[in-house]
Amino acid sequence: MSKICQLTGRKAQTGNNVSHSKRRTKRRFEVNLHKKKFYWVEQDMWIELTVSTHALRTINKIGLNAAIKKAEAEGNLNFKDITILSL
Repeated sequence: MSKICQLTGRKAQTGNNVSHSKRRTKRRFEVNLHKKKFYWVEQDMWIELTVSTHALRTINKIGLNAAIKKAEAEGNLNFKDITILSL
């Protein structure tokens, strides 16, 4: 699976390493991703998502259900991509 956050859609960006003499070489800025288990109260089940730390802050702020609905509206998440751990 690629390194993309399931809720925010964040993925690796490219940029430059700049040395002291200002020479530039290409590099990648990777996303800080974590596989995390959540209890989805509205559906009464445990799910596992690959989320960035920015998405974790969003979940803490607006809640898991609202974050999932927002991600689906933006086109970042399909319900078939959610790993269901137990019902």
